[in-house]
Amino acid sequence: MGVRLMVVDDHRLLAEALASALKLRGHRVLAAAAPAAGAAELVIARAPEVCLLGTAQPAQPGAFDPVARIKRERPQVAVLVLGPVPSPRGIAAAFAAGASGYVRHDERIEGVERAIMKARAGEAAVAPALLQDAFGELLHPAAQPDDEGQRLLEMLTPREIEVLVRVADGEDTRLIAAGMGIAASTARTHVQRVLMKLGVGSRLEAAALAARTGLLDRAGPVREQRPRDLDS
Repeated sequence: MGVRLMVVDDHRLLAEALASALKLRGHRVLAAAAPAAGAAELVIARAPEVCLLGTAQPAQPGAFDPVARIKRERPQVAVLVLGPVPSPRGIAAAFAAGASGYVRHDERIEGVERAIMKARAGEAAVAPALLQDAFGELLHPAAQPDDEGQRLLEMLTPREIEVLVRVADGEDTRLIAAGMGIAASTARTHVQRVLMKLGVGSRLEAAALAARTGLLDRAGPVREQRPRDLDS
């Protein structure tokens, strides 16, 4: 016996093609509609047994809000998310919203149909390979790139950040001291601490490192707030 379905996706051609393929396999497809933003209203109004809900960005905040609304107002409807290869968080977010499963956009029609039948039966419908990839990423997460600029910035106090900004602007010890309202000896001490924390041997190296790592961009608010009456 065929399943009463709805197919909703932002890509109308994909939705219509999938709906046609499912009709040929004996299922009753109620609608193939786009965009997905209006999916919840359509599904709530038509109350199918299973809804295939497309999403292009499963990691985007709010991507599964329609799922949550459907399950809140039509809990008997099984929702299968149709999307790209998701991250483990994407799969978790889909199930947390109440989805019955996750199907890749490029899944063969046989795989889609198996997921539909599982969802209607109240079973979780996720391809084993997709789960394997997700668990693999959870167990062996990809290394995140080292944000050297942020790391260096966190090593400095607010006053040392201002000193670094002034050093990068080419100010000597006298100008730094006058601009910050401190003694020249104190300014010199601040400069030495900045050089030591950054692991460099000269003001020129400190300025180059700050520019290369984007540290100066992150220190922008300090640069904008400091007095500019001593630029000459």
